[in-house]
Amino acid sequence: VQLQASGGGLVQAGGSLRLSCAVSGRGFNMYSVGWFRQASGKEREFVAGISRSGYSTYYADSVKGRFTISRDNAAKDTVYLQMNSLKPEDTAAYHCAASTSGWGPLSQYDYWGQGTQVTVSS
Repeated sequence: VQLQASGGGLVQAGGSLRLSCAVSGRGFNMYSVGWFRQASGKEREFVAGISRSGYSTYYADSVKGRFTISRDNAAKDTVYLQMNSLKPEDTAAYHCAASTSGWGPLSQYDYWGQGTQVTVSS
């Protein structure tokens, strides 16, 4: 399984971005997917996760109400992270990861993609 994140960029505070995580290889529907971020000099933190079916989601408190995770199981094998009302503290490299055990912050994520940089200016 291979994951590729894209869609990052530079945006002003209050703006929006949509990140995409393209999943290739066998059995996209077998995996839950999570988004994580790591700011410079800080530890990686969980942002959001989505179940294999897409019916269940989990968000970090810091993004709840602003970010929405979704997935396209039918055609594109892609997971999205819609980010609204962005804040400077959202600045980080965002990574997606796949798991067979869950979609929360404590789940075991077995496959990781390269990150995409999000920079929010004040």
